[in-house]
Amino acid sequence: MPGVCDRAPDFLSPSEDQVLRPALGSSVALNCTAWVVSGPHCSLPSVQWLKDGLPLGNGGHYSLHEHSWVKANLSEVLVSSVLGVNVTSAEVYGAFTCSIQNISFSFTLQRAGPTSHVAAVLASLLVLLALLLAALLYVKCRLNVLLWYQDAYGEVEMNDGKLYDAYVSYSDCPEDRKFVNFILKPQLERRRGYKLFLDDRDLLPRAEPSADLLVNLSRCRRLIVVLSDAFLSRAWCSHSFREGLCRLLELTRRPIFITFESQRRDPAHPALRLLRQHRHLVTLLLWRPGSVTPSSDFWKEVQLALPRKVRYRPVEGDPQTQLQDDKDPMLILRGRVPEGRALDSEVDPDPEGDLGVRGPVFGEPSAPPHTSGVSLGESRSSEVDVSDLGSRNYSARTDFYCLVSKDDM
Repeated sequence: MPGVCDRAPDFLSPSEDQVLRPALGSSVALNCTAWVVSGPHCSLPSVQWLKDGLPLGNGGHYSLHEHSWVKANLSEVLVSSVLGVNVTSAEVYGAFTCSIQNISFSFTLQRAGPTSHVAAVLASLLVLLALLLAALLYVKCRLNVLLWYQDAYGEVEMNDGKLYDAYVSYSDCPEDRKFVNFILKPQLERRRGYKLFLDDRDLLPRAEPSADLLVNLSRCRRLIVVLSDAFLSRAWCSHSFREGLCRLLELTRRPIFITFESQRRDPAHPALRLLRQHRHLVTLLLWRPGSVTPSSDFWKEVQLALPRKVRYRPVEGDPQTQLQDDKDPMLILRGRVPEGRALDSEVDPDPEGDLGVRGPVFGEPSAPPHTSGVSLGESRSSEVDVSDLGSRNYSARTDFYCLVSKDDM
């Protein structure tokens, strides 16, 4: 039955030509297995190996293992030949061909090139650069992001009965008074819209806080302590600062302590050491020579520690006075302006009266719109912006009026 015997073998391994790259000094096994038709009139199948088109020699680089299994019905036989190749030299590399009944598949052994680490090094450098950039952005933009989050989603401390945003305690010495009155107060009140209560007396000079201190602290939302050398030189700062800090934590939430880098303080001072140990309970800020800049990180950290600022439009004045184009009727000038002067017409910031609240308790006050000055000799009335009732000049008015009852007439 020559037609049956000529049927092509069914290869199990390999299913296609393969390319292998074994390293020099390693070994590789080439497996050639196929089902071949078997019968009384069919020749015994065999596996032939070629290297680069030539019969495989009997060198010490190769080892051959052949096996065969016949099916129970004697219709097919499984032929398996495993060629072991020891890659001991460059001459071993080449094309190995496995052939059964003129059907062949090849195993091409190629020498592996040197391992390239360029891609791994570049990837590592990119990851390191990304981490450095993220760290730089975190250092530079962390406070700005926290301020944005505070302004957008921070806790609003309004209608709590407090009159001041912060109680500032400092030592009664020239250096501390200059720092508080010429740096801290203008920056926080004028530029950032906070309202401060200044007190240069001892914060906790005795074992128990005084009634005056309790009242003042209860009127303020935060506590700021200027820890200068003069403040730390007080006797109670060295002996009973721990007890005072415990009472402060009961009276106010997360007090703010300002220390100075330029001053030659004793780093082992018990008050400073105690504050460093309790950073999770207090806000410890460091004043550096460059902190005086309004955009420095010091002021951003102070703003994060203070209550959230709320901006809203000021309350409008009385509708009756608005119809007269006048925010405060007592400021209408009927007389003529002295020669050589001009008045600026601005909106009265206190339309509710001098006893009312002047703008928001905290939050940057909105700047009044500036209009052109009133020239000399104009007959229409003008308005002046005077923030204090005591400085208003009512002698310029010519139409004073008052309310009297019928019995007074």
